[in-house]
Amino acid sequence: MSTSILSIALALAVAFGVFLIFQGLSRPQTDLLETRLAQFGDHDLSLAEMELALPFAERFLRPILDRMGNFMTSRTPANRTEALQDKINLAGRPFNLTPGGLLALQLVSLLVLTAVGFAVSTLMGLAGSMMFAGPAGGGVLGYLIPSIWLSRKVKARQKEIRVALPNALDLLTISVEAGLGFDAAITRVTEKYHNALALEFTQVLNEARLGRPRLEALEDMARRNNVDELSNFIQAIVQSDQLGVGIAQVLRIQSEEMRRRRRQRAEEMGAKAALKMLFPMVGCIFPALFIVLLGPAGIQVYKQFSGH
Repeated sequence: MSTSILSIALALAVAFGVFLIFQGLSRPQTDLLETRLAQFGDHDLSLAEMELALPFAERFLRPILDRMGNFMTSRTPANRTEALQDKINLAGRPFNLTPGGLLALQLVSLLVLTAVGFAVSTLMGLAGSMMFAGPAGGGVLGYLIPSIWLSRKVKARQKEIRVALPNALDLLTISVEAGLGFDAAITRVTEKYHNALALEFTQVLNEARLGRPRLEALEDMARRNNVDELSNFIQAIVQSDQLGVGIAQVLRIQSEEMRRRRRQRAEEMGAKAALKMLFPMVGCIFPALFIVLLGPAGIQVYKQFSGH
């Protein structure tokens, strides 16, 4: 009994620690900086006082997570680290996550669910080899959960960009045909829309203001997001600039192409809907229907053969 209580207490303690770490990760650094400047801008504070003004998660938990991440990154192959960084970029860098932070989260999640699996196995009274089934399954699940979460973020963000692109191209086309420059038209898009595509355009504008060539910033944007429609649009913009073709005409063609692709995608999804509905019907609707229709006949047949 004492072992079960100890296992549950350990699992709860580790889970609470992970919760605090996620709380620390969920605080954007820029918001903290702006808050501190607004609060202490008129006062002379020492470095220690400014550190103490930070939340507990920022002062204690995030540095621990960063040190764990740096330790694990130093022992991870470079190609693995680059692949993790690319995946984090595709997800939009949620919570200012780094490859080291992701590895640390995987380790912490593995430990938490291993402890939870051990507690569950102890409570269920498993013995022998079955005793290790809970911790092993929990450890595997804990290691995979951060990767699954990040993959879902990647798909959701790519879908958001894909859906927002036709409307953004329409606004770009109208703005350029009205006489605005391409950079000014992109600024109009960032002012009107508040989504992942607008954030990417904002980053392109900021890089261009800092002196980076616009075409290079656009190409990096395409590589960073890995959305086919966006890559085709940026490639058309690059080619039009290199060949001296009017940007308004290219935007008009690309806008019509995006609309056509979105219509085709909707038709494709509609055609797949009938096939996807087949499995729930076979697994849920047809059995109940057979019971209602054939149940009385089955009862009668049973009575006939049983002599009742």
